[in-house]
Amino acid sequence: MNRDEMTKIADLKELEAFLVAYPGTQHLDAIFADLCGIFRGKRYPRSDFDKLFKSGLPIPYTVYWLDVTGANSDPCGRGFSDGDPDGVAVPISGTLATVPWSDTPRAQVLMNLREADGSPSMVDPRNVAAVVVERFAELGLRPVLAFELEFYLLDKERNADGRPQPPISPMTGRREDSTQVYGIDELDSFDSFFCEVEQANKIQNIPATVATAEFAPGQYEINLRHVDDPLMAADHCALQRQVVKRVARRQGMDATFMSKPFLDETGNGMHIHLSLVDANGNNVLDDGSETGSANLRHAIGGMQALMAECMGIFAPNVNAYRRFGPNQYVPVNGSWALNNRSAAFRIPAGDSRDRRIEHRVAGAEANPYLVLACILAAAHHGIVNKIDPGPPSDGNAGAAVSPDLPLSWQAAIDRLREAPLLKSYIDSEYLAIYCATKQNEMEKFCSRISPLEYDWYL
Repeated sequence: MNRDEMTKIADLKELEAFLVAYPGTQHLDAIFADLCGIFRGKRYPRSDFDKLFKSGLPIPYTVYWLDVTGANSDPCGRGFSDGDPDGVAVPISGTLATVPWSDTPRAQVLMNLREADGSPSMVDPRNVAAVVVERFAELGLRPVLAFELEFYLLDKERNADGRPQPPISPMTGRREDSTQVYGIDELDSFDSFFCEVEQANKIQNIPATVATAEFAPGQYEINLRHVDDPLMAADHCALQRQVVKRVARRQGMDATFMSKPFLDETGNGMHIHLSLVDANGNNVLDDGSETGSANLRHAIGGMQALMAECMGIFAPNVNAYRRFGPNQYVPVNGSWALNNRSAAFRIPAGDSRDRRIEHRVAGAEANPYLVLACILAAAHHGIVNKIDPGPPSDGNAGAAVSPDLPLSWQAAIDRLREAPLLKSYIDSEYLAIYCATKQNEMEKFCSRISPLEYDWYL
């Protein structure tokens, strides 16, 4: 019996056990994250559950590189030009869970795309990240990760100008209009929302922890627990975004992870906390000192070296670049610092045994698998090449914007298209497809006439 056959048997046993626990399940969503991090897939009736787990899901490769509008732009001749062939997606063990926001009993399972010979397909962002994760095994190290996600709750009704607005507090009956960072009253105002999110996370095995009121009206953050499986950590991030959006919708609101929905308010970030442990479980970023080990500094050196190349993934759309600016606790250079949120790469305070790097660059709507691939590639590059990051910054590390950092969408795509360092970790064809898709998305965006053009030039 080969490995694929053994995996199918294990998955079938998982399905059988699930249906014993949830016998009323009527439908099963087979889902996966595309290039933009949007979940796509198919919904199976109860009669076809076995078929999915035995034979997988035939799905066009092109579905994995649709742009944010859902369009296929035939990037690099993949789509219309090659006849739009199928790969086969298979269930990922351990991801089968009920869907708590469904009105009828429904489940979902994450899928992983394979080639005809059973090997992982490099058009699946999860597989892109998996290749980079494997590089750490060669060093005898294992990444331990946690994601933090910032988001806004929004009123479903737009304001008189058609723009989004903060929600009305169920507790006060008034629209949120002040910044009460870490405010408990703000959490109390939306207690029903956060309780339902917490329950949904438990049902879907998402290890969420602390919820925090952030720096703007209606802005919040939910943290995820550290796990020693990097791909699972990215799964948790992708699933958490879905939970927040679906629960908000059930409660008569919207939720957005858009980087900068309000120009005069703080943006939404995706912060990743990274530690590295050896075969004995020792944190190799710790040497007992405040500044951490040589491995920690070298990992940061690699993050500095790849930061500009990766901006097109960290900030994947035109709005994402509105988040970046001096003096906003948002990275505008490759600084690192101890217990200092103005740096791109922060070493949080705490027990040295928990020493970690907080990577603060990515926007909250970025694809978590591709962000993971970039961060791990950078850390690996720095450690292997022993790159010195220079001394840690003091005071405000976010005042000076680095001239080398591409802070426009076109500049970031151009930089990613070259990316000599990143291409030694991520398949060059995948990066070319990503860049072509985003280039076409940007050109489509620029083809529309904005209201401001009429206001200024008509």
